[in-house]
Amino acid sequence: MTNTLVKILIVDDEPPIRKLLRVGLSTQGYAISEAPAAKPAMVMVKDERPDLILLDLGLPDMAGHDLLAVWRQEGMQTPVIILSSRTDEAGIVKALELGADDYVSKPFGMNELAARIRVALRHRLQEQGEKPVFQTGELSVDLVKRIVRLGGQEVKLSPKEYDILRVLVQHAGKVLTHRFLLEHVWGGSADVQYLRVYVRQLRQKIEKTPDEPQYITTETGVGYRLREAD
Repeated sequence: MTNTLVKILIVDDEPPIRKLLRVGLSTQGYAISEAPAAKPAMVMVKDERPDLILLDLGLPDMAGHDLLAVWRQEGMQTPVIILSSRTDEAGIVKALELGADDYVSKPFGMNELAARIRVALRHRLQEQGEKPVFQTGELSVDLVKRIVRLGGQEVKLSPKEYDILRVLVQHAGKVLTHRFLLEHVWGGSADVQYLRVYVRQLRQKIEKTPDEPQYITTETGVGYRLREAD
């Protein structure tokens, strides 16, 4: 999918933010539509069928969370990236759990937002099922043979460490909440502290500098993100 074919709907009640996004994204070849509130956004989604939505949580006629919930309950699969206050960690987590694909915090850089958009679009275009081998930098994960390598050298992981990495690989480039990982690795029965311990152990094995990870990064107060595939 090339940028010239990609339609992005901006849902935000602040004209300066919409203008910033319209100008910044238009120069990259995206076709931009705008809605200042939830009701016109719902109409535009049905009429224009955008490829991606940038959604502010603080809308005047309906909470952004409620709008997102309606869309997902209706079966809409369009990628949604949340525009959020930098301090609104609880709101970000709630949006991700309702089905948002990613988020950027205000004020944001256009390069960061553009990267998030590319990842979200690629993620939705991927074919169903897992690719046999995932590669990012020097890290490779063979999902069929369950073999992890770093710089060509095999890395031995515990079953839980591998399970965490596998889930991250399946959603590479996308932020996964603590709750999402706990549900998919422990069935929701474990405490978030277990997750932190295992992620720390995993980093010790796959990161050259565990305290400055390049593969598994922390989204403070939200969860973790695995660097996207090469």
